[in-house]
Amino acid sequence: MQAPSIGGVSVPRGDGTTVIQIRQGASLSDFADKIDANPGALVTVLFHLGEMATATQSLDEDTFRLLGGELGYDIRMVSPEEEERELFDSFNIDLEIGVDTEEEEDLEARPPVVTVMGHVDHGKTRLLDAIRNAEVAAGEAGGITQHIGAYQIHKEHEGVERAITFIDTPGHEAFTAMRARGAKVTDIAILVVAADDGVMPQTIEALNHAQAADVPIVVAVNKIDVEGANPAKIRQQLTEYNLVAEEYGGETMFVDVSAKQGQNIDQLLEAVLLTADAALDLRANPERDARGIAIEANLDKGRGATATVLIQSGTLRVGDAIVAGSSHGRVRAMLDEHGNSVPEALPSRPVQVLGLSTVPRAGDTFVVAPDDRTARQISEKREAADRQASLAKARKRISLEDLNEALAAGKVDTLNLILKGDVSGSVEALEDALLQIDVGEEVDLRIIDRGVGAITLNNINLAMASDAIIIGFNVRAEGQNAEVAEREGVEIRYYSVIYQAIEEIEQALKGMLKPEFEEVELGTAEIREIFRSSKFGNIAGSIVRSGEIRRGTRARITRNGVVVAENIEIAGLRRFKDDVTEVREGFECGINLGSFNDLQLEDLISTYEMREKPRA
Repeated sequence: MQAPSIGGVSVPRGDGTTVIQIRQGASLSDFADKIDANPGALVTVLFHLGEMATATQSLDEDTFRLLGGELGYDIRMVSPEEEERELFDSFNIDLEIGVDTEEEEDLEARPPVVTVMGHVDHGKTRLLDAIRNAEVAAGEAGGITQHIGAYQIHKEHEGVERAITFIDTPGHEAFTAMRARGAKVTDIAILVVAADDGVMPQTIEALNHAQAADVPIVVAVNKIDVEGANPAKIRQQLTEYNLVAEEYGGETMFVDVSAKQGQNIDQLLEAVLLTADAALDLRANPERDARGIAIEANLDKGRGATATVLIQSGTLRVGDAIVAGSSHGRVRAMLDEHGNSVPEALPSRPVQVLGLSTVPRAGDTFVVAPDDRTARQISEKREAADRQASLAKARKRISLEDLNEALAAGKVDTLNLILKGDVSGSVEALEDALLQIDVGEEVDLRIIDRGVGAITLNNINLAMASDAIIIGFNVRAEGQNAEVAEREGVEIRYYSVIYQAIEEIEQALKGMLKPEFEEVELGTAEIREIFRSSKFGNIAGSIVRSGEIRRGTRARITRNGVVVAENIEIAGLRRFKDDVTEVREGFECGINLGSFNDLQLEDLISTYEMREKPRA
């Protein structure tokens, strides 16, 4: 290792093959520790590469690669999974879940976890209602499922009562992130397609998620009782996407159902269990400490932070110390989907857990820790890593030249948002959808805070300090908080359906763009005669050839097709002895062009105005 001088500072150099592993959101100080360098020296090197950063600032992957390339290091970013594994290894907690990592005699059969997917309005929620005889659709705004829920039902199969766990993922395209997560925790996907509507964009999207997660698919052809239903057409359409029905010699089970009439629901559950038995090895070790996924989480007024968790391995018991994302706590109580208290939860069982310190994010992994102290330490480390990763993500990479140009042109416009929702899945999906809005590079969207629960005074104070707009998704600011927001002029927008929020924010972003103007020609006049006036200078005796000539508008003079003068004002207009404001096509008039006197016969006077162009 040499110590080359870059910008007058000495930094240890690699040979181009030296691999340095950096976690997401690391700072220059972290990198300096890895290569035994002075952080201040790295700040100077980065400055010479056109990047400005402090030693403790979280940096993104591109910046580290730029710096590594300059110093001869191969920078590898540690994936969140590897980082998680390292963290748990340091506490001697085994994160591995799966049949392969367990002793054969410890494994027991577990219920399949099924995700219901498909296009909006194709009847997913109605199908789940029919399966578990519970009315969910009545509580959904706009008839669209807004949250992920999890339920377990029982079905007799070949003389044995079998349990099946269902995860209900929302169907609207804005919930892509939630639906993708649903596919990752699931064993089997039920793809719901309406027999009268056919394969739609979200059907394909759901199909892609399931196939990417390598999940077997059972197709439920719904609404077969509706006029115009054509189940055969659905089978034909889906063959294009490698889903070939069994009756056509393929491996995918298709079941024609009517969720409304409750028709063929038993056959659908049979198909799920047959697929599970044929294609999957559904076993887990119930004797170990529980591991799993937080499917949904929210803040309950009476109960505090609650999370719906799906146990993937082990058994979760009341009294266990757990960590879910950056949240920790002791399991105070567990409730099933009917609100009944349960003492323990076996693999594939979804339960609502009470007793967490804060609301975890949907999709966070949860583990049972040996004791409360360890749980708290893990959650604090996770929180610090999350914070640094989000800081790195929030940092917009821009060189000094770019920044100066952008500031000089007045192009740096930022819309700051604070998101609050009733459950973390909705907040995450809304954030994901908003960050994908693209209206060009002139306007920047930043989400400076997000959270679950009612809009608090802290949210309003932050909005005041950063000129942010608060988005409330199924939550409101009440009482004193609402009064403070109104008094201080903090804008709070309330929504209950996600795509309304996305549309309005997109419109707001488009409104922030600098207006674009286009030139609109108003009229042309040809000079027929020139009158000299001691008082007004030269007067152009003209005939209006097209449109109209208006007093006060801007004009240009063209002579034989060549522009001889620009941006001249029509200072005066006369018809005979009268002053007029406008003269229309075909009429003669006298035009006074103010101080511009270089006129010749047959010159053309064109008048125009600049009009704002609506944004597409």
